[in-house]
Amino acid sequence: MTDYRCAPLRTGQGHATARRARSALLPRPLLRALAGMVFLVAGATLALPARAQSSTVNGTVALSSQLVDRGQAITRTTPVLQGAVSWTLPAGWSLGLSAGAEVRSPGRVVEALAQASRHWSLSDDWQMQAGLLYYRYPGSRRSRAYDRAETGLDWTYRDVLSLGLSAIYLFGTRQHQPRGAADLNLHWPLTRQLSLSAGAGVAQTLAQPYRRYRYGYDYPVRSKSRNELYGYGHLGLLWDHGPWRVELDRLLGDRATRRQWDAMDASAWVATLSRSY
Repeated sequence: MTDYRCAPLRTGQGHATARRARSALLPRPLLRALAGMVFLVAGATLALPARAQSSTVNGTVALSSQLVDRGQAITRTTPVLQGAVSWTLPAGWSLGLSAGAEVRSPGRVVEALAQASRHWSLSDDWQMQAGLLYYRYPGSRRSRAYDRAETGLDWTYRDVLSLGLSAIYLFGTRQHQPRGAADLNLHWPLTRQLSLSAGAGVAQTLAQPYRRYRYGYDYPVRSKSRNELYGYGHLGLLWDHGPWRVELDRLLGDRATRRQWDAMDASAWVATLSRSY
């Protein structure tokens, strides 16, 4: 279930006061947009025949050794607990929310994700999905630079090979022009429960890189181009047993990406244990 294109959990294929916690995760414009999507989907559901109005709710809980997003280390090498829930409708619509926090600081949310998607079956082998996602990283100044909205298309062949194209709009930078990304992922069965997990991607720079110096301060690093391309990927093994899944991956990246890992004291290995409900 680990997806290094977007590290937060994606199912379906907080402390002070409650009000302050909600505002830290989802701004009011996003809450209004989500409410609109909920009413839209609910209206579409009411228009379906009575026999087709069954929907499903799924959830996932996971523990990862680090949070990685499109090849970029969002946290240092520290355990991150994530939870996700999705609501899927028979017409192909799906709504989802997820959040994650560092285990050593359970009250500090480090990532949140809201998504809406529509799925189509193109043939017995091919499926397509269109989605709209909102990413929020209410942590350090460095991680907030990755706050963004994405829209994209994904094509999947027999749950083995998937290709995704995304358009990205960043909120945490002064340069708001859309940026692009492409991702290719492979899950190849080796045995009944063991699979090879591999992926490669290329994206325009999502945020100005930061380097951590002494006393924990982050400083921006000058870059020749704000829209230069960088590459990333992973290679590992995935084990499934009922609702349980274990994945161990070796992260791969170009020279610029590896320098960013060094600046974050990040690990090139990421392990994830998850359970679906």
